[in-house]
Amino acid sequence: MKLEQNRIDDLNLELTLTVGAEDYADNRKKKLNDYRRKAEFKGFRKGMVPMSLVEKMYGQSALVDSVNDVISSELNKFINDNNLRVLGEPLPSENQPETEWVAGNEFTFKFDIAENPEISFELSKDDQVTYYTITVTEAAKNEMRDNLLRQYGSLEEGETAKEEDFIIVDFEQGETKVEGTYVALRNVAEAARKSFVGVKAGDVLDVNVNEAFENETDRASMLKVSKDELANLDPMFKMTVKNVKTFVNAPLTEETFEKIFGVKTEAEFDAKIEERIRAEYAQEADFRFSKDAKAYLLDKANVTIAENFLKRWVYVVNDGKFTMEDIEKDWALFIVDYKWKMVRNYLMNKYEVKIEEADLLASAKGFAAYQFAMYGMNNVPEEQLEAFAKNILSQEEQGRRILDQVENEKTFAAVREVVTLKKKKISVEKFRELN
Repeated sequence: MKLEQNRIDDLNLELTLTVGAEDYADNRKKKLNDYRRKAEFKGFRKGMVPMSLVEKMYGQSALVDSVNDVISSELNKFINDNNLRVLGEPLPSENQPETEWVAGNEFTFKFDIAENPEISFELSKDDQVTYYTITVTEAAKNEMRDNLLRQYGSLEEGETAKEEDFIIVDFEQGETKVEGTYVALRNVAEAARKSFVGVKAGDVLDVNVNEAFENETDRASMLKVSKDELANLDPMFKMTVKNVKTFVNAPLTEETFEKIFGVKTEAEFDAKIEERIRAEYAQEADFRFSKDAKAYLLDKANVTIAENFLKRWVYVVNDGKFTMEDIEKDWALFIVDYKWKMVRNYLMNKYEVKIEEADLLASAKGFAAYQFAMYGMNNVPEEQLEAFAKNILSQEEQGRRILDQVENEKTFAAVREVVTLKKKKISVEKFRELN
């Protein structure tokens, strides 16, 4: 066995392995004997097949396998002996000489190897990362109040239709009549909407439904036909307005306060609104800190990656799932994530960040509670929440996402203890502009 290395740069090297017959002959012979022992050929007892026949049937496979065994062993030995921080795994060189697989031949193989760089940097109170403290403005409170009252509001009879209203209409075309169709004015195409705004019960309009309702699925649903039937349909319909429905916010009453926050007075209601805004923006501030800290840490670490090799490795390891064009398209995001995981691993080791099962379960429960809340279920029993969270963690993709999230959170928590938080007060409105 002969091994030569050609160092291309700090991160890339080319390795040339020359495998002689003496390096693989014994292993090949052993593999052929194994084939002979297991082979079943018509006319021969098991294990008694002539070696010439075994050689004819399995000689090539035994040769390739035995040479590959030598290559694999030597590559691993070289990597371990030289303490290489290998990126992915060695790849056959793009200028690999053609191989003629004949027993007894000497074989030459070239491999490209890339290393991940060594990461080493220090953090101290001299390192400053901005942390925003959010001030809750009256405008923000009024906005949330209006959104909540709208969320708990209801449709009531209206006089004339406004842009956010609904109308109930009949569509007619000759003998065809479609009655009681709900139309949301916000879904009407902008060019046609002005003719809908201001209509009232009893008004009759000639409507080109293709122009007014551009979404085919919505149009088919309103006219109660299939999407296939739309193509053969005359788009001109007479539309008669039967009713106007306007969305009215929930009233500022004790019943509303009780329903939304479980309180009785308007003062308590307003206090709950401010409390919710503060809680939401405390999370937003933490998220923004994480984003800014990540950018700061990546810049400080100044990680250099053998990107050309990494692109090839991603392509090879995914075995045709992605084209090189696909990889190039998403590369900017991928490489940042790749570098960040390296930096995060360094920080987790440096600050002894440990991930416990309880951390993963708590994060999964938080995600589960959020999902339930989206469907208006805010008081899910603890045992149900925990069962749902465990199910999330049992799913490979979801479990990996939760682990990634927890590793980020605990890493940033460790970093916060070391660096200086450059606190900056900012209003809700200004903070939104940053994101």
